[in-house]
Amino acid sequence: MKKLIALVLAMVMSLSLVACGGGEATNEDGTEKVKIGILQQLEHPSLDEAREGFVQALKDNGYVDGENMVLDYQNAQSDQSNLTSMGDRLVNNENDLILAIATGAAQTLAAKTQTIPVMITAVTDPVDAGVVDSMEKPGTNVSGTSDASPMEDQVDLLMEICPETKVIGLMYTSSEDNSVLQISQVKEILDARNIAYVEQTVTNSNDVQQAVRSIVTKCDAIYIPTDNVLASSMALVADVTREAKVPVITGFTSGVTDGGLATLGISYYNLGYQTGEMAVKVLEGADVSTMPVETQKEYDYVVNDETVEALGIEIPEKYQAYIK
Repeated sequence: MKKLIALVLAMVMSLSLVACGGGEATNEDGTEKVKIGILQQLEHPSLDEAREGFVQALKDNGYVDGENMVLDYQNAQSDQSNLTSMGDRLVNNENDLILAIATGAAQTLAAKTQTIPVMITAVTDPVDAGVVDSMEKPGTNVSGTSDASPMEDQVDLLMEICPETKVIGLMYTSSEDNSVLQISQVKEILDARNIAYVEQTVTNSNDVQQAVRSIVTKCDAIYIPTDNVLASSMALVADVTREAKVPVITGFTSGVTDGGLATLGISYYNLGYQTGEMAVKVLEGADVSTMPVETQKEYDYVVNDETVEALGIEIPEKYQAYIK
């Protein structure tokens, strides 16, 4: 009899544990909470801002982590094996939707699921990356936002702030497809204007200091596209370029906040928020395969006042309102 009672008690406890575990994934009315996964390629301010904007857009539309939504955030720290294992986790957990932040994360998830909707952000060219058929009609389970920059306008900005520039240094990470693509486009712009340029690549953050010290001796100004490795190392870039009195124009706002001179660039928070609004439409029934990939609707001029002072340059009046 004692054995029978013990067995019954064990079964009751087991059922109670199952019920508690299930309760974490269900709402008070018994419906399942929405499950959202996030795969971020690495940690740096721009990508963090994109994630924060995405989560805020969900919250503003009634999807709140810990209330009616379960959020599973994974950061691969720029490690391909991490991207693979974390991508497997998010797919195997059968999330209702997954956000991929940056090109590598997008490619990883696109290869692992053709059924779960995947929203992307901070991906410069989703078509070139192979995750959508076209910007207008993705034709896959992937859509979201591109961080393509207004590069013609960025070159205009550089030449207007630094009119004496004869040679522009182009810095980028050779292993980042999005950076290689942007630099090829910038070179076309510079060639059309007969502006000389030199290139300096890095493969990881360990290369940055030596690379910057090398390129500042060969150019009058530097252009850096939306590049993950260099974005995470902008403070180091700024230390070297300020000392050398070489201005840096970046393709992203945080690059100026972290010490570059100026940009007409991406606000990654706004881009992430825009992606979150698209995700809400998908959660409410929109077909991701027919949802056009969007670009940022408005770009921000930003000029770093400390860098202006360190370089000792005069900012044209039309840009002075953006100094901060």
